[in-house]
Amino acid sequence: MEKNWWKNAVIYQIYPRSFQDSNGDGIGDLNGIIQKLDYLQYLGIDAIWLSPVYQSPNVDNGYDISDYQTIDPEYGTMEDMDRLIDEANKRSIKIIMDLVINHTSSQHFWFQEALKGKDNPYHEYYIWRTSNNSEPPNSLKADSGSAWEYVSELDEYYLHLHSKEQPDLNWKNPEMKQAIWEMINYWLEKGIGGFRLDVIDLIGKEPDELITKNGPELHPLIHELNQQTFGNYNVVTVGETWGATPEIAKLYSKPERNELSMVFQFEHINLDKQAGKRKWDLKELDPQELHQVFSKWQTELQGDGWNSLFWNNHDLPRIISRWGDDSKQYRELSGKMLAIYLYFMSGTPYIYQGEEIGMTNYEISDISEVNDIESRQMYYDRLDKGYPKEEVLQSINTKGRDNARHPMQWDLSKNAGFTTATPWLAVHPNYKSINVETSLANQDSLFFTYKELIELRKNNYDIINGEYQTLNTGNPDVLAYIRYNVNEQIIVVVNFSKQSQQYSLQTNLNHSKCLIHNYNTGIGGSKELQAYEAFAVKVSGNNW
Repeated sequence: MEKNWWKNAVIYQIYPRSFQDSNGDGIGDLNGIIQKLDYLQYLGIDAIWLSPVYQSPNVDNGYDISDYQTIDPEYGTMEDMDRLIDEANKRSIKIIMDLVINHTSSQHFWFQEALKGKDNPYHEYYIWRTSNNSEPPNSLKADSGSAWEYVSELDEYYLHLHSKEQPDLNWKNPEMKQAIWEMINYWLEKGIGGFRLDVIDLIGKEPDELITKNGPELHPLIHELNQQTFGNYNVVTVGETWGATPEIAKLYSKPERNELSMVFQFEHINLDKQAGKRKWDLKELDPQELHQVFSKWQTELQGDGWNSLFWNNHDLPRIISRWGDDSKQYRELSGKMLAIYLYFMSGTPYIYQGEEIGMTNYEISDISEVNDIESRQMYYDRLDKGYPKEEVLQSINTKGRDNARHPMQWDLSKNAGFTTATPWLAVHPNYKSINVETSLANQDSLFFTYKELIELRKNNYDIINGEYQTLNTGNPDVLAYIRYNVNEQIIVVVNFSKQSQQYSLQTNLNHSKCLIHNYNTGIGGSKELQAYEAFAVKVSGNNW
């Protein structure tokens, strides 16, 4: 396989609990994924990013790992994992493991040993501070409350930037680092295609200085990790970095620095929350602001790093419900618009399961319907602070992580073909109109737009990774950009609203070749766009 294969790849994220249940227990599993590999091959993807399947008590749905080298029985066995890797490789699909090395589960052997005493060799695998009359060492905050948890038997506090069941690892400890390196190499030797590194920007933390993200030793630690593990293999690595700017992203992904292939940056994801507030504090998206953010990342990383391109993941609400329109009239049109806008940009695209068929948010009316720990913590915290219940539920319906975690909708049978049992999280009631079976039967469905876009990316790689420039349309709701090299250009124009919009371009598009269009109408150089209309055209010569 060619070096940097991931630059021309499209990656599909699977949340295993919700993808396909093969054994009738209501929970998705590895054999269920194997059953659907032909579907993914038909879509055209090159790799699967697999959310955690390691042994876990599932306080945070697998992101609290209790054994890195054991598969959780809910998902299967290590033999099933080996078979998944093998069957995926037969279809030229790589498996990318989701790796959490900022923290472990409190049930991990290392932490259980650490609790036995300060002289235990595993004690320093974690971050401890001596008690001061039972007061936390400082005011560092976790997802809910203090980031320090008191252990009376030791008269010490341990650090947890997430829940108290997820103690943070001590990256200043050489023995802990060595153990992590050995574990990573164990997986690489199995022939996986790489890692997605969960909250990797936290491992360089300096808790005594109240520094969590982007600590001073972060990049030396990642470089060392690269040299000891994945840097010796032809694999992809993507870091989850909520605090990244373009300059920071270059540090991670500039090839000569030998750190990561790319990062997930989330600047665009934060545009529909109030400034300085949490994600639950909602505001309307400004399309121009979104366009400016995407354009900034396209231009500033050009030649110095690599972008990831995504709308959805397991932590984010469904993009059609969020920034498109999930009504029957506009659901697929807006989904096609969002895909067309993204897929001609430079970077590696990620599809989250169900995105390709236009799955939508799941509206709840009571907290009893919520599984996600983050949403539940926020709900009770805000009720205690006097927020109206209806407002809190609206925030969960808009931004809650469960929106992405309801089961994949495969067909019209009971539970959308996900399981023959009671699913661990309810199936969306709209599954009879939104499912894979129905999508595959309709050549005009959103699925085939994604399939076509994947093929277009592969056939126009040189242009898509050429220069980028925004184009003025004279209308803030109509977004446009151009990708170009010496001989050809691709121009992308989208209407980011459900009202028809007038727009104009300096370039005459009358003699261009239409690559993709979500309406069956002609394309002119100055015209009216219909609701959520989007197209991409190829223009020969450098005449724009």
